[in-house]
Amino acid sequence: PTLLLIILMMVLFKSTFAVTTPGTFAAALSAIDRAFGGLFFIFIGIGITAWLNMARIARGMALSLREKEFVEAARATGNTNLQIMLKHMLPNLIGPCIVRVTLAIPRYITFEAFLSFIGLGVNPPTPSWGMLISEGYQAMRSYPHLAIYPGLALAITMMAFNFLGDGLRDALDPRMK
Repeated sequence: PTLLLIILMMVLFKSTFAVTTPGTFAAALSAIDRAFGGLFFIFIGIGITAWLNMARIARGMALSLREKEFVEAARATGNTNLQIMLKHMLPNLIGPCIVRVTLAIPRYITFEAFLSFIGLGVNPPTPSWGMLISEGYQAMRSYPHLAIYPGLALAITMMAFNFLGDGLRDALDPRMK
């Protein structure tokens, strides 16, 4: 459902902000999108859907940390709620959140590549692996390397971020120790 929602948002953004009156908010957003080569609306679409999962995960971890003994000990020593959140809970939350974001990056790279592959992604002068794969797909019979090399680069990048996320999880996640 996330990819479908992003596709719908991209269609809405591209159609709504295609023709704008100069000096309006829509014209400003359209100019920003053109300046970023079409990536601005992709970032907005992915950001709107991505923060929900991160917020749910962070809230669940915060609720479980709130019941831990070190929070009760901090409360018993007279720390305020703000001190407990900043000194005790935040350091325990930040590591798993960084790991989750790092493990989610390959999914967002795939979303961008897919949007560019179907023509809803970046504008043509801006390079994108999805666009390169799409252009290579058109000439697949004659020049298969035009699709294979961008596909391999995309796969290697996604694997690298997965390995980075696994390494960070091993280093930062307190449940893994």
